[in-house]
Amino acid sequence: MPLPASLLSTILPDLQAALSRGHALLTAPPGTGKTTVVPLALLQASWLAHKTILLLEPRRLAARAAAARMASLLGESVGQTVGYHIRFDRRIGPDTRIEVLTEGILTRRLQTDTDLEKVGLIIFDEFHERSIHADLALALCLDLCHLKHDLRLLVMSATLDTQATADLLGNAPVLSCAGRQHEVRIRYMDRPAQGRIASITAHGIRRAVQEEQGDILTFLPGVGEIKEVGRLLANDALFSRETTVCQLYGDLGKEAQDRALFPDPGGRRRIILATSIAETSLTIEGVGCVVDSGWSRLPAFDPRTGLSRLTTMRVSKASADQRAGRAGRLGPGSCLRLWTRAEHHNLPPFHPPEILNVDLASLTLELALWGVTDPAALQWLDPPRPGPFRQAQELLQSLNAIDTSGKITPTGRQLAALPLHPRLGHLLLTAEKHGMASLACDIAALLSERDLFYQSTSASVHDRFTLLSAWRQTGKTAISTQEGDRWIVQRVNQAARQWSHLCKGTTKATDPATIGSLLAAAYPDRIACRRPGQQERYLLTSGRGVRLAPGDPLANSEYLVVARLDGGLREGRIHLAETVDIETLRHHHARLFSKEEVVEWDDIAGKVLAVQRERLGAIVLSEQPLADANPEAVRAALLDGIGQRGLDCLPWNRESRQLQARILCLRSRQADTDWPDVSDAALHADPGWIAPYLDGMNSLEQLRNLTLQTILTAQLSWEQQQQLRKLAPETYTVPSGSRIRLNYQSDSRPPVLAVRLQELFGLAETPAICNNSVPLLLHLLSPAHRPIQVTSDLAGFWKRGYPEVKKELKGRYPKHFWPDDPLQAKPTRGVRKSSVPR
Repeated sequence: MPLPASLLSTILPDLQAALSRGHALLTAPPGTGKTTVVPLALLQASWLAHKTILLLEPRRLAARAAAARMASLLGESVGQTVGYHIRFDRRIGPDTRIEVLTEGILTRRLQTDTDLEKVGLIIFDEFHERSIHADLALALCLDLCHLKHDLRLLVMSATLDTQATADLLGNAPVLSCAGRQHEVRIRYMDRPAQGRIASITAHGIRRAVQEEQGDILTFLPGVGEIKEVGRLLANDALFSRETTVCQLYGDLGKEAQDRALFPDPGGRRRIILATSIAETSLTIEGVGCVVDSGWSRLPAFDPRTGLSRLTTMRVSKASADQRAGRAGRLGPGSCLRLWTRAEHHNLPPFHPPEILNVDLASLTLELALWGVTDPAALQWLDPPRPGPFRQAQELLQSLNAIDTSGKITPTGRQLAALPLHPRLGHLLLTAEKHGMASLACDIAALLSERDLFYQSTSASVHDRFTLLSAWRQTGKTAISTQEGDRWIVQRVNQAARQWSHLCKGTTKATDPATIGSLLAAAYPDRIACRRPGQQERYLLTSGRGVRLAPGDPLANSEYLVVARLDGGLREGRIHLAETVDIETLRHHHARLFSKEEVVEWDDIAGKVLAVQRERLGAIVLSEQPLADANPEAVRAALLDGIGQRGLDCLPWNRESRQLQARILCLRSRQADTDWPDVSDAALHADPGWIAPYLDGMNSLEQLRNLTLQTILTAQLSWEQQQQLRKLAPETYTVPSGSRIRLNYQSDSRPPVLAVRLQELFGLAETPAICNNSVPLLLHLLSPAHRPIQVTSDLAGFWKRGYPEVKKELKGRYPKHFWPDDPLQAKPTRGVRKSSVPR
């Protein structure tokens, strides 16, 4: 069995030794043979004890190719020592020791065979791609290793954050191997390209054919672009009989794959149109030039559909380097990048891990099946983000896949067994119960691919289904390019055919209402009710507002189920939906309906609203007055209203505000006592002080019957009430004998005594309260009760301020007595008959 000498001599012995002790990490660039050589070299290791090796590959095509290559090195057929298992295809025999699996298959294997008794080593190949399936599988494997101590894990990658991964594997050793990459000359465009990806790429291929040697590997984002470029090149005179165009993507048959992977038997020069599947793992012989469109199609969460979908985006610098390296496997090569140097500078270094950017519903369901309700219970390179994880749990609860504690339900176990997003899985399960599996497969396929129509005046799913049916019935040719995309129709048909084996049943009806009912099984959070009096605006059960395009016939429907919408800032635009009637929803989706007794504050009406409501999520279907509302609930709602309106909605008067200020005065000056905090902030924060007095009330109008002075007094003990009268009296008796009401402040300022100056004659010191510890703030008034002076130092005023004030007052009020020595004068309330002091 031929092995690369550098890998054999420098890596394999150390790798064998490392794995005999535990987990390991291997980094090696593409072309070193790690995918096919390492599993074969480890097969006879003593620590493996003749157990099976599971090799995880991120793509189906790479899995088949790796299994075929290893089998050929052994001189065997696939299915003997080496086999593979991918979606819809399995070639495993009784003697198979190396099983090549795709990521979803490995997760399913872990869930169904948790002991993995016959498995000794699991290899994670191309782990640097960081798919969500690989991250999940590694987390589950690490958890399993706590019970299965003889299970070894080997992580292999071309480029990876080795330290973080090694730490995750328990400080595992890192082994590195240098590749044998030849020089690759990189060329860029002089100016940014304009136009469709396919036409730009076709132009680049024409240039490469004329300027470069060897087979040309072209990277395109997806199959649609591959087909379009193929059509553009088909009739080009530049390509002679000595040139052949090959395609390479995941769904190709083996014969078509081989034409792309191996040199042409007739010696023709190949132009290979490939997706990013050709970046790593696969060895393509004869490539001397790479033409890179600069685009990738990667999974990302699409809020329009609630699913993770492939999204076209710019490549990262790491991916661009991987692609360019394909031209230097066998000798010096070249790479034509169809973007400028300046654009390359702005590319992201790496694409972020999928787990940070995709829908987590499937992962959350797998964790629930594993028995994990909190991702923190497992080890991750990048743990699922809390917000998206909670959203995924809410969705799974609406699909009856998990319960409110996050534990999996019987329905959830059924969904986990399906190779579909939980939304689509629930659609198929629901349809199967009603004998509509075929229709459900078509709907699921329609939702998973791009829209069949280039343009449409309606968002109706039924219209798309009608187009698909016409395409099938008319020999698959009766679709104009203006009406729909033939390639997308083919993709939809293929997906529906693949999924049809997952469930049983025939289609009984295909009317819009039936389609809408099935959509509700996948989108219970997107059932929409038309807003009253607004033709095209709807409210979703999730609480979000959405709207149809003007003139859409679906606007005649009172209820819709929305399958695709955009992320408008205020309202989402509906792009795909179908009508449904409320009685059909009641019959087939009764679990979504709820009845509740609602007792809540209605701020517009200014009173407590007590009703019984029937709801469909955020949509209120009916509302009836609740005659026997729970008094505690009414009280709580009224308190909520007081909290919203603020304390000013209560019937405060001067007496109650002064009582509040008197209590606060003593609280601030007697810190060692237990005077209650009756400040507005404290009363607003804890409304328990007023709650006992709200019995029988349900509106702001009725709050006027409250006597706040009595309620505040009740917050004091009997002893405190007596102390309050003594230490913070309502009035103060001045030397003239008048009892004058004090004005207490709500803050820390002293109480105010507003008194006519003549009534203080003979008083030497500033009067005080609270055992003479709080001097009053004196507002000295004229006989006409006009302010003369404000002071808290009465003695100082007699000495310094009074002589000047006396002169002014004598002139204004000559009939009043203004003594030269106020401390020796008798206080008076009015005009004295004698002007001579006694």
